[in-house]
Amino acid sequence: KRMSPCRPRERPRPRSRHFLSCVCERYDAPSTVDMASSALMKRMSRSRAAARMVSAPFASSVDASAACVGASAHARAWSSSASSNDASALKEVIRARLPGVNARLKAIKQAHGEKSLGEVTVNMAMGGMRGITAMLYETSLLDAEEGIRFRGYSIPELREALPKAAGGDEPLPEGIMWLMLTGEIPSAEQVKMLSEELVRRADVPQCVHDVLEALPKNTHPMTQLSCALLALQPESKFAKAYQAGVHKTTYWEYAFEDSMDIIAKLPAVCSIIYRRTFKGGELVAADKTLDWAGNFAHMMGHDSEAVKELMRLYMTIHVDHEGGNVSAHTTHLVGSALSDPYLSLVAGLNGLAGPLHGLANQEVLKWLNEARAQVGDDVTKEQLTEFVWATLKSGRVVPGYGHGVLRKTDPRYTCQREFALKHLPDDPMFKLVGKLFEVVPDVLTATGKVKNPWPNVDAHSGVLLQYYGITEENFYTVLFGASRAIGVLSQLTLSRASGYPIERPKSVTSAWIEDKFGKVE
Repeated sequence: KRMSPCRPRERPRPRSRHFLSCVCERYDAPSTVDMASSALMKRMSRSRAAARMVSAPFASSVDASAACVGASAHARAWSSSASSNDASALKEVIRARLPGVNARLKAIKQAHGEKSLGEVTVNMAMGGMRGITAMLYETSLLDAEEGIRFRGYSIPELREALPKAAGGDEPLPEGIMWLMLTGEIPSAEQVKMLSEELVRRADVPQCVHDVLEALPKNTHPMTQLSCALLALQPESKFAKAYQAGVHKTTYWEYAFEDSMDIIAKLPAVCSIIYRRTFKGGELVAADKTLDWAGNFAHMMGHDSEAVKELMRLYMTIHVDHEGGNVSAHTTHLVGSALSDPYLSLVAGLNGLAGPLHGLANQEVLKWLNEARAQVGDDVTKEQLTEFVWATLKSGRVVPGYGHGVLRKTDPRYTCQREFALKHLPDDPMFKLVGKLFEVVPDVLTATGKVKNPWPNVDAHSGVLLQYYGITEENFYTVLFGASRAIGVLSQLTLSRASGYPIERPKSVTSAWIEDKFGKVE
């Protein structure tokens, strides 16, 4: 089995064991451009010197366990850049921004640290902590009226501003990854450099194949994804660096390296799961000339330009949705214990696999198919209204409508509708979705029980995937997870860069509530 060239071992530089009370205090504020340029040139020089030391690839005949051990041995060869390739331009931009970012956070804490963010009621505590503001999460913010903003940018703004593939109209996910980590819209050249770096990191070791092959054929794709990522965990640069005793102010560098490795490998890992589970196990080789999402579609076996465009859009709009949702919060929580990015992401993905979080678009498809079976494609508004009321009277919810925070139509729904109007305007399922948009909000409003009667992202995504032949509904959450990984791992890196502490909220018992406010009968 093939292995990548062995990285030279380097002895880690001695580092102080003194831990600063605040990560911000170690920073001055040199010019961002000067700092980035100087650090980048030094790291490129070190990387080239290291490359000259590499002798020959491993022998081609090794067993699977040795493959994983060899990959882990490579991880020990970390330097402060933790990469055997030319230093990451993205990493240097992050490094240059950190002094200002952390100085600002320190100033905010000093100026406003004792001020209240709002009241917490018993209903909030007993209702899934809905509405409690208790988390710092920089990559996105969800507004009830206008929807999600990624680093201050709305989805329509990003569809316009982010770099696109040649001849394409949809943003490249590499661009939103850059934005999340830096707060800056990247140039086309910066996105190209990031795409190339992800390609360099994309090879999947044999041990991942072996782990997946050991699972029963009927194992759910999300279970397979968790197992595959855990098989990669021995390569964690963060875990190795922590064991070596590096200073806590450098934790973010290793979190960044792990995150880059994970995101780079996700298209291949997910495609292996897809082809193994649904396509008889025949894999499709990567096309290293394609962007991250385009290659994802290619390796799944879907090669039309339209499906690649859909994949770019899908992977961009599902990337993040504030920090309080189950997958984002779980990744953040586990990462706050200094679990490495592999362990943290797997925890978040296991939350995403829950039917109340990541399976919603499958529920929508089932409901749409039920509607078509009962009322047909040539349905009137009145017939559809009766069908929606029948769903509610049967004790079920209308899937794809409503949201825990939003109070308007989800902009992620809107951009998918625009995509459908351009690419599949005559598709019967799309037409049904459009007719429901005209009916459902009025019905839900008439119940008097629904705060948000408007469609969310799940009302549309499954229909688009079905149209392009990605009909395996059990795989949809894997696609969701691959996109969400970009957002949660970006925040995980930023959390380590700014020294976020371990998360530990206070809990109370029902008896405590009665003791405080009065016994109930």
